[in-house]
Amino acid sequence: EVQLQASGGGSVQAGGSLTLSCATSGFKFDDYNIGWFRQAPGKQREGVSCIRISDTYTVYGDSVKDRFTVSSDKAKNTVYLQMNSLKPEDTAVYSCATECSVRNHLGSYSWMKEGADYRGQGTLVTVSS
Repeated sequence: EVQLQASGGGSVQAGGSLTLSCATSGFKFDDYNIGWFRQAPGKQREGVSCIRISDTYTVYGDSVKDRFTVSSDKAKNTVYLQMNSLKPEDTAVYSCATECSVRNHLGSYSWMKEGADYRGQGTLVTVSS
C-alpha cells in the first residue's frame, strides 16, 4: 500500500522556521520525484517545490525560493521541507505527492509517473504577523 504522510506543521510567528516531513512507503523511492504542495483557504493548490530522488535535483517556486529547502533521506524514504523566514502568506495546508508541478520565473516543471499519482494528507502551517 502506497502511503505519504506529511507532518511537522504548526503555528509560528513571521520570521520563524518549521521543518515538514513527508514519510513514504509502498513504492520504490528512488524512481520518483516528490512534490510539496500547499493550499491556502480560498486559493488554488500551489506546487512550491520538487525533488528528484535519484539525483536530488530540486526546483522551487518563486514565492519560496531562498527561504525553503527541500531534501531527502533515502534510508528513511522521507522528504523534508525546511521553511525559513516564514511569512503570513505562507499559511496553508502543506502536503506531499508523487508528482511535481512548480512554476517559477524560469518556466514550469512538471513530473508524474503514469498510473502512480499518490497524494498524502496535509499538515497545517499557520504564520502569524
